Amino acid sequence: MKIAEKHRAARQHILEAARPLIGQRGFSAVGLAQILDVAGIPKGSFYHYFESKEAFGEALLQTYIDDYLIKMDDILGDRNTNAAQRITRYCQFWHDTHIEGQIGNKCLIVKLAAEVSDLSERMRAILDVGTRTVIDRISAVIATGQAEGSIGNTRQPAPVLAASLYQLWLGSTLMVKITHSSPPFDHAWAASRQLLEI
Repeated sequence: MKIAEKHRAARQHILEAARPLIGQRGFSAVGLAQILDVAGIPKGSFYHYFESKEAFGEALLQTYIDDYLIKMDDILGDRNTNAAQRITRYCQFWHDTHIEGQIGNKCLIVKLAAEVSDLSERMRAILDVGTRTVIDRISAVIATGQAEGSIGNTRQPAPVLAASLYQLWLGSTLMVKITHSSPPFDHAWAASRQLLEI
């Protein structure tokens, strides 16, 4: 393995190892020593892989969003089902990730958005582009559903419905965290069906 490949692999390992820790405790509460410890990387070598903790946070968020979009595309790109069924699968994926999933798989956007948006403009910008991309993906599926008839709400444009749906599930995820219970997701699903008329 070439030096550049080893460097890339070690950098990716740090990001993957630290993600559950950041997902559980938040960005500010985790120090560099904890990141290196969980990754099994020697102390003092952090700056060999990232120029700052902020640069680490940027890479962490971008990697999370890239991985999330791959999962989204797998669910929403299934042409063997209609658009309403694909949206249903996406909502189920969201539910399962937060109720049954491991901490490292849970939504870093929900965990970190309020915290890092005030700390780092570059991290906020990554979140902004990432969430807009997610909403665009949802919007495309809703538009398909409106055209094929599997999504009954044709009175509102697909981008408005997609933004409303995404914000609904973000809010319900916060309520699940606050209440430590799943009924907010049940309410979100009922509201989603009503919103889209599916």
